[in-house]
Amino acid sequence: MSDAYLAPAASHRYVLNLVRNSDRDRFLGALFAPEPARTDLLALLAFNHELARTRSVTREPMLARIRLEWWREAVGEAAGAGKPRAQPVVESLSETVRRHRLRPPDLVALVDAREEEIDGPLDVLRAGHALADLELAVLGVGDEASRRAARAVAAAWLMGEGPERDAMLADARALCREIDPAALPILLPALSLGDIGAWRKPLAYWWAARRGRY
Repeated sequence: MSDAYLAPAASHRYVLNLVRNSDRDRFLGALFAPEPARTDLLALLAFNHELARTRSVTREPMLARIRLEWWREAVGEAAGAGKPRAQPVVESLSETVRRHRLRPPDLVALVDAREEEIDGPLDVLRAGHALADLELAVLGVGDEASRRAARAVAAAWLMGEGPERDAMLADARALCREIDPAALPILLPALSLGDIGAWRKPLAYWWAARRGRY
């Protein structure tokens, strides 16, 4: 598909710090993945963060669409054979995309989901499923139970508190005996949607990972 690409170490450091500061709960989950999957998950989370903050960066719909179009073009470069544009998230994402031969349409699906949010509410199922599918791809997980659980957790992450989110998490947890353990790094953040103190999270994640729970 494309030639291998190694992002600059500075870009990986930038992505790590970005995700740690802006998406700490999912950052903690990613730490339980082995390398290079850990780096790949962080690249996807940084990409997702940049898309998600479009509405906060600009309230003008036209400018928001221009920003998302920039990311569509960047995705094309990430999957290409040439050098991607010199932006840390794009560079780190490019390494991930080429290492796993991720399909551009699968990445663009996440951009498209965020574009819907410009004029109306976010489709949490569409956005959550798009991210979960990409994460599963870099983890090398392809079984149906893991896919259903990961999609449910990713969609629940985008919801406010309520019975719908609780039901979605319950459905995901009901699959814990069937999922591929390799998927745990993206399932562990489900713990943060419950009543757990910030200082307890690292230990809670570790204990849950040992037990295969989330």
